[in-house]
Amino acid sequence: MDRSMLRAILGSLFGMSALGGLALIGAGPNPVPGKPEGNWRLLDPVTYENITIFPVVSSFMQDTSPFLTLDEGLSSGEVIVSEQGAAGLARTRDGRPVAVPQYNTGASVNQLVLINRSKRPLLLLAGELVSGGKQDRIIGKDRIVPVGSEPLPLDVFCVEHGRWTGASSQFGASKTIVHPSVREQAAVAQDQQEVWNAVRSGTLAKAAPPPSSAGSPGAVASEAYAPRITTESIQVTIDGAAPTQAYAKIYEGGRVGASVDGFAEELRRRFDRATLGLKGERVVGVVVAYGGDVAWSDIFASGELFEHYWSKLLRSYAVEALARPSYRETAAITDAREFLRNLNGREVVESEPGVYRWREITEGRLSLIELESISPKAMTLHRLLLHRTS
Repeated sequence: MDRSMLRAILGSLFGMSALGGLALIGAGPNPVPGKPEGNWRLLDPVTYENITIFPVVSSFMQDTSPFLTLDEGLSSGEVIVSEQGAAGLARTRDGRPVAVPQYNTGASVNQLVLINRSKRPLLLLAGELVSGGKQDRIIGKDRIVPVGSEPLPLDVFCVEHGRWTGASSQFGASKTIVHPSVREQAAVAQDQQEVWNAVRSGTLAKAAPPPSSAGSPGAVASEAYAPRITTESIQVTIDGAAPTQAYAKIYEGGRVGASVDGFAEELRRRFDRATLGLKGERVVGVVVAYGGDVAWSDIFASGELFEHYWSKLLRSYAVEALARPSYRETAAITDAREFLRNLNGREVVESEPGVYRWREITEGRLSLIELESISPKAMTLHRLLLHRTS
Protein backbone atom coordinates (compact mmCIF):
# COMPACT_ATOMS: atom_id res chain seq x y z
CA MET A 1 0.00 0.00 0.00
CA ASP A 2 1.24 3.48 -0.83
CA ARG A 3 2.72 5.14 2.28
CA SER A 4 0.84 8.39 1.76
CA MET A 5 -2.42 6.46 1.55
CA LEU A 6 -1.56 4.52 4.74
CA ARG A 7 -0.79 7.78 6.56
CA ALA A 8 -4.14 9.22 5.43
CA ILE A 9 -6.05 6.16 6.65
CA LEU A 10 -4.27 6.18 10.02
CA GLY A 11 -4.80 9.92 10.37
CA SER A 12 -8.49 9.49 9.63
CA LEU A 13 -8.84 6.72 12.20
CA PHE A 14 -6.97 8.72 14.83
CA GLY A 15 -9.12 11.75 14.17
CA MET A 16 -12.31 9.72 14.58
CA SER A 17 -11.03 8.25 17.84
CA ALA A 18 -10.08 11.66 19.17
CA LEU A 19 -13.46 13.09 18.24
CA GLY A 20 -15.21 10.20 19.99
CA GLY A 21 -13.13 10.80 23.11
CA LEU A 22 -14.00 14.48 23.13
CA ALA A 23 -17.69 13.69 22.75
CA LEU A 24 -17.52 11.33 25.71
CA ILE A 25 -15.86 13.93 27.93
CA GLY A 26 -18.34 16.59 26.91
CA ALA A 27 -21.29 14.38 27.78
CA GLY A 28 -20.16 13.99 31.40
CA PRO A 29 -19.40 10.79 33.34
CA ASN A 30 -21.14 7.57 32.30
CA PRO A 31 -23.35 9.31 29.72
CA VAL A 32 -26.80 7.80 29.20
CA PRO A 33 -29.19 8.94 26.44
CA GLY A 34 -31.57 11.52 27.84
CA LYS A 35 -29.54 12.03 31.03
CA PRO A 36 -28.08 15.54 30.82
CA GLU A 37 -25.95 15.93 33.98
CA GLY A 38 -23.99 18.69 32.26
CA ASN A 39 -27.20 20.62 31.57
CA TRP A 40 -28.60 20.53 35.10
CA ARG A 41 -28.37 23.74 37.10
CA LEU A 42 -29.40 24.51 40.67
CA LEU A 43 -31.33 27.68 41.40
CA ASP A 44 -31.11 29.56 44.68
CA PRO A 45 -32.65 27.56 47.51
CA VAL A 46 -36.25 27.89 48.65
CA THR A 47 -36.31 27.71 52.45
CA TYR A 48 -39.18 27.46 54.91
CA GLU A 49 -38.69 26.50 58.54
CA ASN A 50 -36.57 23.32 58.51
CA ILE A 51 -36.81 22.41 54.79
CA THR A 52 -34.74 23.71 51.89
CA ILE A 53 -35.61 22.89 48.28
CA PHE A 54 -33.13 23.52 45.48
CA PRO A 55 -34.93 23.68 42.10
CA VAL A 56 -33.09 21.77 39.36
CA VAL A 57 -33.49 23.39 35.93
CA SER A 58 -32.37 22.40 32.46
CA SER A 59 -32.52 23.67 28.91
CA PHE A 60 -32.43 20.05 27.71
CA MET A 61 -35.88 18.46 27.39
CA GLN A 62 -37.06 15.05 26.28
CA ASP A 63 -40.50 14.42 24.80
CA THR A 64 -42.22 12.40 27.53
CA SER A 65 -45.73 12.68 26.05
CA PRO A 66 -45.70 9.05 24.79
CA PHE A 67 -45.85 7.86 28.42
CA LEU A 68 -48.97 7.46 30.55
CA THR A 69 -48.89 8.11 34.29
CA LEU A 70 -50.67 5.98 36.88
CA ASP A 71 -53.11 8.73 37.94
CA GLU A 72 -54.10 9.35 34.31
CA GLY A 73 -54.53 5.65 33.56
CA LEU A 74 -56.62 4.85 36.64
CA SER A 75 -58.81 7.95 36.19
CA SER A 76 -59.56 7.12 32.54
CA GLY A 77 -60.09 3.40 33.16
CA GLU A 78 -57.31 2.53 30.70
CA VAL A 79 -55.31 1.05 33.58
CA ILE A 80 -56.87 -1.49 35.94
CA VAL A 81 -55.33 -2.51 39.26
CA SER A 82 -56.99 -5.31 41.20
CA GLU A 83 -56.39 -7.89 43.90
CA GLN A 84 -55.00 -11.23 42.78
CA GLY A 85 -57.69 -13.82 42.24
CA ALA A 86 -60.32 -11.21 41.39
CA ALA A 87 -62.40 -11.65 38.25
CA GLY A 88 -65.17 -9.50 36.87
CA LEU A 89 -65.81 -6.29 34.94
CA ALA A 90 -64.43 -2.82 35.35
CA ARG A 91 -65.50 0.26 33.39
CA THR A 92 -63.55 2.94 31.62
CA ARG A 93 -64.34 6.62 32.17
CA ASP A 94 -66.73 6.63 29.17
CA GLY A 95 -68.62 3.63 30.57
CA ARG A 96 -67.21 0.87 28.37
CA PRO A 97 -66.98 -2.49 30.20
CA VAL A 98 -63.55 -4.11 30.43
CA ALA A 99 -63.05 -7.73 31.48
CA VAL A 100 -60.66 -8.28 34.38
CA PRO A 101 -59.22 -11.78 34.06
CA GLN A 102 -58.60 -13.88 37.14
CA TYR A 103 -54.93 -14.13 38.01
CA ASN A 104 -53.54 -16.55 40.58
CA THR A 105 -55.79 -18.05 43.24
CA GLY A 106 -56.07 -15.53 46.05
CA ALA A 107 -55.30 -12.02 47.24
CA SER A 108 -51.78 -11.26 48.45
CA VAL A 109 -50.56 -8.38 50.62
CA ASN A 110 -47.48 -7.69 48.51
CA GLN A 111 -48.75 -8.36 45.01
CA LEU A 112 -51.57 -6.97 42.88
CA VAL A 113 -52.51 -7.41 39.22
CA LEU A 114 -52.17 -4.52 36.75
CA ILE A 115 -53.59 -4.34 33.23
CA ASN A 116 -52.51 -1.60 30.82
CA ARG A 117 -55.26 -1.22 28.19
CA SER A 118 -54.03 2.12 26.91
CA LYS A 119 -52.09 2.86 23.74
CA ARG A 120 -49.17 4.28 25.72
CA PRO A 121 -46.54 2.64 27.94
CA LEU A 122 -47.35 3.20 31.61
CA LEU A 123 -44.88 4.84 33.99
CA LEU A 124 -44.96 3.74 37.64
CA LEU A 125 -42.99 5.35 40.47
CA ALA A 126 -42.15 3.70 43.78
CA GLY A 127 -44.31 5.16 46.54
CA GLU A 128 -47.38 6.01 44.44
CA LEU A 129 -50.48 5.04 46.38
CA VAL A 130 -53.49 3.14 45.05
CA SER A 131 -56.58 3.03 47.24
CA GLY A 132 -59.28 0.38 47.51
CA GLY A 133 -59.21 -3.39 47.37
CA LYS A 134 -58.67 -5.16 50.67
CA GLN A 135 -56.17 -2.51 51.83
CA ASP A 136 -54.36 0.50 50.34
CA ARG A 137 -50.97 -0.23 48.75
CA ILE A 138 -48.00 1.64 47.30
CA ILE A 139 -45.99 0.77 44.19
CA GLY A 140 -42.81 -1.02 45.21
CA LYS A 141 -40.46 -0.05 42.39
CA ASP A 142 -40.11 2.31 39.42
CA ARG A 143 -40.95 0.52 36.18
CA ILE A 144 -42.64 0.80 32.77
CA VAL A 145 -45.56 -1.39 31.68
CA PRO A 146 -45.63 -1.72 27.88
CA VAL A 147 -48.65 -1.43 25.62
CA GLY A 148 -50.53 -4.68 25.05
CA SER A 149 -48.84 -6.58 27.87
CA GLU A 150 -50.44 -9.50 29.66
CA PRO A 151 -51.90 -8.94 33.16
CA LEU A 152 -48.87 -8.03 35.25
CA PRO A 153 -48.10 -9.29 38.77
CA LEU A 154 -47.27 -5.98 40.46
CA ASP A 155 -45.05 -5.82 43.56
CA VAL A 156 -46.52 -3.50 46.20
CA PHE A 157 -46.37 -2.67 49.91
CA CYS A 158 -49.31 -2.25 52.26
CA VAL A 159 -49.89 1.16 53.89
CA GLU A 160 -53.11 0.22 55.68
CA HIS A 161 -52.20 -2.32 58.32
CA GLY A 162 -55.61 -2.79 59.96
CA ARG A 163 -57.87 -3.76 57.04
CA TRP A 164 -58.21 -6.90 54.91
CA THR A 165 -61.66 -6.52 53.45
CA GLY A 166 -63.43 -4.38 50.89
CA ALA A 167 -66.58 -4.04 48.83
CA SER A 168 -64.54 -4.09 45.60
CA SER A 169 -61.31 -5.73 44.52
CA GLN A 170 -60.50 -2.73 42.29
CA PHE A 171 -58.20 0.20 43.09
CA GLY A 172 -58.54 3.86 42.22
CA ALA A 173 -56.18 6.82 41.81
CA SER A 174 -55.29 8.51 45.08
CA LYS A 175 -53.08 11.29 43.65
CA THR A 176 -50.73 10.61 46.57
CA ILE A 177 -47.09 9.63 46.84
CA VAL A 178 -45.90 8.65 50.31
CA HIS A 179 -43.27 10.75 52.09
CA PRO A 180 -39.55 9.92 51.85
CA SER A 181 -39.22 7.84 55.04
CA VAL A 182 -41.95 5.47 53.80
CA ARG A 183 -40.85 5.60 50.17
CA GLU A 184 -37.27 4.70 51.10
CA GLN A 185 -38.40 1.52 52.85
CA ALA A 186 -40.31 0.45 49.75
CA ALA A 187 -37.91 1.55 47.00
CA VAL A 188 -34.58 0.75 48.69
CA ALA A 189 -35.04 -1.43 51.79
CA GLN A 190 -38.03 -3.28 50.27
CA ASP A 191 -39.16 -4.18 53.78
CA GLN A 192 -42.89 -4.38 54.59
CA GLN A 193 -42.39 -4.13 58.35
CA GLU A 194 -40.28 -0.99 57.98
CA VAL A 195 -42.92 0.51 55.66
CA TRP A 196 -45.49 0.05 58.44
CA ASN A 197 -43.05 1.44 61.02
CA ALA A 198 -42.48 4.56 58.92
CA VAL A 199 -46.23 5.11 58.44
CA ARG A 200 -46.85 4.90 62.19
CA SER A 201 -43.84 6.96 63.31
CA GLY A 202 -43.78 9.64 60.60
CA THR A 203 -40.04 9.38 60.00
CA LEU A 204 -37.22 6.93 60.53
CA ALA A 205 -34.59 9.67 60.45
CA LYS A 206 -32.76 10.14 63.72
CA ALA A 207 -32.11 13.51 65.33
CA ALA A 208 -28.67 14.82 64.50
CA PRO A 209 -26.48 15.78 67.46
CA PRO A 210 -26.24 19.53 68.00
CA PRO A 211 -23.28 21.07 66.15
CA SER A 212 -20.32 21.47 68.48
CA SER A 213 -19.21 24.99 69.32
CA ALA A 214 -15.91 23.79 70.80
CA GLY A 215 -12.95 25.68 69.42
CA SER A 216 -15.16 28.43 68.00
CA PRO A 217 -15.13 31.40 70.36
CA GLY A 218 -18.53 33.01 70.62
CA ALA A 219 -20.21 30.26 68.61
CA VAL A 220 -23.59 29.01 69.78
CA ALA A 221 -24.96 25.56 69.00
CA SER A 222 -28.02 25.52 66.73
CA GLU A 223 -31.33 25.48 68.55
CA ALA A 224 -33.19 22.18 68.39
CA TYR A 225 -36.96 22.16 67.96
CA ALA A 226 -39.64 19.52 68.32
CA PRO A 227 -41.29 18.13 65.17
CA ARG A 228 -44.95 19.03 64.61
CA ILE A 229 -45.85 15.49 63.55
CA THR A 230 -44.96 13.09 66.34
CA THR A 231 -45.68 9.46 67.08
CA GLU A 232 -48.19 10.68 69.66
CA SER A 233 -50.06 12.95 67.24
CA ILE A 234 -50.17 10.16 64.64
CA GLN A 235 -51.59 7.79 67.25
CA VAL A 236 -54.28 10.33 68.17
CA THR A 237 -55.25 10.51 64.49
CA ILE A 238 -55.31 6.73 64.20
CA ASP A 239 -57.50 6.42 67.28
CA GLY A 240 -59.96 9.04 66.07
CA ALA A 241 -60.02 9.05 62.26
CA ALA A 242 -57.86 6.24 60.89
CA PRO A 243 -58.55 3.03 62.83
CA THR A 244 -57.20 0.88 59.96
CA GLN A 245 -53.96 2.90 59.94
CA ALA A 246 -54.59 3.98 56.33
CA TYR A 247 -51.83 6.29 55.12
CA ALA A 248 -54.19 8.70 53.36
CA LYS A 249 -56.45 9.08 56.41
CA ILE A 250 -53.49 9.73 58.70
CA TYR A 251 -51.64 12.30 56.60
CA GLU A 252 -54.38 13.90 54.50
CA GLY A 253 -57.10 14.54 57.03
CA GLY A 254 -57.68 15.64 60.60
CA ARG A 255 -55.07 17.21 62.82
CA VAL A 256 -52.00 15.88 61.00
CA GLY A 257 -53.36 16.68 57.54
CA ALA A 258 -54.21 20.25 58.53
CA SER A 259 -50.61 20.87 59.57
CA VAL A 260 -49.37 19.48 56.27
CA ASP A 261 -51.83 21.55 54.19
CA GLY A 262 -50.67 24.90 55.52
CA PHE A 263 -47.00 23.98 55.41
CA ALA A 264 -47.17 22.68 51.83
CA GLU A 265 -49.12 25.72 50.61
CA GLU A 266 -46.53 28.17 51.96
CA LEU A 267 -43.73 26.08 50.50
CA ARG A 268 -45.49 26.03 47.12
CA ARG A 269 -45.94 29.81 47.16
CA ARG A 270 -42.24 30.35 47.80
CA PHE A 271 -41.22 27.79 45.18
CA ASP A 272 -43.45 29.34 42.51
CA ARG A 273 -42.02 32.77 43.22
CA ALA A 274 -38.43 31.48 43.02
CA THR A 275 -38.98 29.70 39.69
CA LEU A 276 -41.03 32.40 37.96
CA GLY A 277 -39.71 33.92 34.75
CA LEU A 278 -37.26 31.25 33.64
CA LYS A 279 -36.12 31.77 30.05
CA GLY A 280 -34.97 28.84 27.93
CA GLU A 281 -35.05 26.51 30.93
CA ARG A 282 -37.63 24.45 32.78
CA VAL A 283 -37.72 23.00 36.28
CA VAL A 284 -37.11 19.25 35.89
CA GLY A 285 -36.55 18.28 39.51
CA VAL A 286 -35.52 19.22 43.03
CA VAL A 287 -32.89 18.48 45.65
CA VAL A 288 -34.37 18.49 49.17
CA ALA A 289 -32.64 19.14 52.50
CA TYR A 290 -34.00 18.94 56.04
CA GLY A 291 -32.08 21.28 58.29
CA GLY A 292 -28.45 20.89 57.23
CA ASP A 293 -29.01 17.36 55.89
CA VAL A 294 -29.31 17.10 52.11
CA ALA A 295 -31.44 13.99 51.95
CA TRP A 296 -33.38 13.50 48.73
CA SER A 297 -33.74 14.35 45.04
CA ASP A 298 -36.23 13.60 42.28
CA ILE A 299 -35.30 14.56 38.71
CA PHE A 300 -37.31 13.86 35.55
CA ALA A 301 -36.69 13.80 31.80
CA SER A 302 -38.93 16.81 31.12
CA GLY A 303 -40.55 19.80 32.73
CA GLU A 304 -43.97 18.39 31.85
CA LEU A 305 -43.29 15.15 33.72
CA PHE A 306 -41.99 17.04 36.75
CA GLU A 307 -45.09 19.24 36.81
CA HIS A 308 -47.35 16.19 36.74
CA TYR A 309 -45.76 14.78 39.90
CA TRP A 310 -44.87 18.03 41.64
CA SER A 311 -48.00 18.51 43.78
CA LYS A 312 -47.75 14.98 45.20
CA LEU A 313 -44.02 15.24 45.73
CA LEU A 314 -44.24 18.64 47.41
CA ARG A 315 -46.77 17.38 49.90
CA SER A 316 -44.65 14.30 50.60
CA TYR A 317 -41.60 16.46 51.32
CA ALA A 318 -43.73 18.62 53.63
CA VAL A 319 -44.84 15.57 55.64
CA GLU A 320 -41.22 14.51 56.07
CA ALA A 321 -40.17 18.01 57.15
CA LEU A 322 -42.90 18.19 59.78
CA ALA A 323 -42.00 14.73 61.14
CA ARG A 324 -38.22 15.06 61.21
CA PRO A 325 -36.34 16.08 64.32
CA SER A 326 -33.76 18.64 63.26
CA TYR A 327 -31.86 21.81 64.04
CA ARG A 328 -32.27 25.25 62.56
CA GLU A 329 -29.51 24.95 60.00
CA THR A 330 -29.63 25.58 56.26
CA ALA A 331 -28.00 23.24 53.76
CA ALA A 332 -25.24 24.60 51.54
CA ILE A 333 -25.66 24.62 47.77
CA THR A 334 -22.29 22.86 47.46
CA ASP A 335 -23.76 19.90 49.33
CA ALA A 336 -26.86 19.97 47.12
CA ARG A 337 -24.66 19.82 44.00
CA GLU A 338 -23.32 16.48 45.24
CA PHE A 339 -26.79 15.09 44.57
CA LEU A 340 -26.37 15.74 40.85
CA ARG A 341 -23.28 13.55 40.49
CA ASN A 342 -23.11 9.91 39.51
CA LEU A 343 -22.26 7.37 42.21
CA ASN A 344 -19.49 4.81 42.12
CA GLY A 345 -20.41 1.70 44.05
CA ARG A 346 -22.26 -1.58 43.96
CA GLU A 347 -24.65 -1.67 41.02
CA VAL A 348 -27.78 -3.79 40.54
CA VAL A 349 -29.50 -3.79 37.15
CA GLU A 350 -32.90 -5.16 36.16
CA SER A 351 -34.47 -4.86 32.73
CA GLU A 352 -37.30 -5.92 30.48
CA PRO A 353 -35.88 -6.28 26.96
CA GLY A 354 -37.10 -3.58 24.63
CA VAL A 355 -39.05 -1.81 27.39
CA TYR A 356 -36.98 -0.41 30.26
CA ARG A 357 -33.83 -0.65 32.32
CA TRP A 358 -33.78 -0.09 36.12
CA ARG A 359 -30.58 0.28 38.08
CA GLU A 360 -29.58 1.00 41.65
CA ILE A 361 -26.10 2.13 42.71
CA THR A 362 -25.13 2.17 46.37
CA GLU A 363 -22.21 4.25 47.65
CA GLY A 364 -21.93 4.49 51.43
CA ARG A 365 -25.26 5.87 52.74
CA LEU A 366 -26.28 7.13 49.29
CA SER A 367 -28.56 5.22 46.92
CA LEU A 368 -29.17 6.19 43.31
CA ILE A 369 -32.10 4.68 41.39
CA GLU A 370 -32.62 5.40 37.69
CA LEU A 371 -35.41 4.30 35.38
CA GLU A 372 -34.45 4.37 31.71
CA SER A 373 -36.93 3.72 28.94
CA ILE A 374 -35.71 1.77 25.91
CA SER A 375 -38.77 2.23 23.69
CA PRO A 376 -40.26 4.30 22.11
CA LYS A 377 -37.10 6.34 22.84
CA ALA A 378 -34.10 5.86 25.09
CA MET A 379 -34.18 8.34 27.99
CA THR A 380 -33.79 8.41 31.75
CA LEU A 381 -37.37 9.12 32.79
CA HIS A 382 -36.76 9.38 36.53
CA ARG A 383 -33.68 9.70 38.73
CA LEU A 384 -33.92 9.32 42.51
CA LEU A 385 -30.94 9.88 44.78
CA LEU A 386 -31.31 9.67 48.55
CA HIS A 387 -29.31 9.66 51.74
CA ARG A 388 -30.61 6.59 53.52
CA THR A 389 -31.91 6.87 57.08
CA SER A 390 -30.74 3.33 57.89
